Amino acid sequence: MRALCQRRDTEYRDELLKYTVRMRMVTARSANPSASATEIALAVESRGSATAPPLLFVHGFGQTRHAWQRCARAMSREGFRAVTFDLRGHGDSARATDGHYELQSFLDDLLRVSRPLGEPPVLIGASMGGLLGLALAGEVVPPPFRALVLVDITPRWESAGVARMLDFMRAHPNGFADYAEAIAVIAEYLPHRTRAKRQHELEPLLRRDADGRLRWRWDPALLDTIAHESERHQPRLLAAARRIEVPVLLLSGGRSDVVSRETIAEFLQLLPHARHVEIPEATHMLAGDTNDAFTGAIREFIRSLPEGGATRQVPCTSS
Repeated sequence: MRALCQRRDTEYRDELLKYTVRMRMVTARSANPSASATEIALAVESRGSATAPPLLFVHGFGQTRHAWQRCARAMSREGFRAVTFDLRGHGDSARATDGHYELQSFLDDLLRVSRPLGEPPVLIGASMGGLLGLALAGEVVPPPFRALVLVDITPRWESAGVARMLDFMRAHPNGFADYAEAIAVIAEYLPHRTRAKRQHELEPLLRRDADGRLRWRWDPALLDTIAHESERHQPRLLAAARRIEVPVLLLSGGRSDVVSRETIAEFLQLLPHARHVEIPEATHMLAGDTNDAFTGAIREFIRSLPEGGATRQVPCTSS
């Protein structure tokens, strides 16, 4: 019987360690009566076994699911199911036909992606993606996530840092003539990085429009709605943070201008059970700046959770 259990354990681990990538489109529709009634197609990508413990990665404003590629690949190889997706108006997901985006629509989309996973995932959210996870973790009963990782974001943030990021996003409405121009612009914006982006890394982030120019794969209309109205949601986010009961890890960059000692201290006072890890050399873009340290911190946090390991115990009975 012991040999049988060992064989089952091995078979289960072998199944979890299969490295597969599946990409699909799902349809989301906002439950908010004031939101656009148009259904939105969302691009969802899954790595690892469909029966493995799920991790759900949610990117930041103006990013795509590809921001998580290295971390998601590493965690799937360790036996987790790593799910990434493009928020509406970003990447390969559809854009709002009326150009209007509301917070509630993004929250509804996140629930639409997370609920079919079979069990509450660990949510890993960067910037705006973290705020979406925070809101749902504090407002939905029972919580839709078993744990929460906030990547360089707190319910109250530093306005100057966000303004700098939005200025960069607004700076090139006519796009770029070629990838070389885009690479040079990014290098100027991120001077701390020792290696410039390569064309193949930018191909998922840019698209060539009918005029031949390369433009970011996000809807410019986002800058007129979500970005413009974000600070008015801070009271709601602060209230949600107070109600979170699941384990929380806040990862911050030591060189970030979006969070600060003050915003981090306020968050930890609101949520005393939250853990905080600072990656000293990182800016707001933790996954891109220091992916190994970033992935290591997530791995350590998840392993510390009850039943945090990817390999589940296989029950054995005398029958």
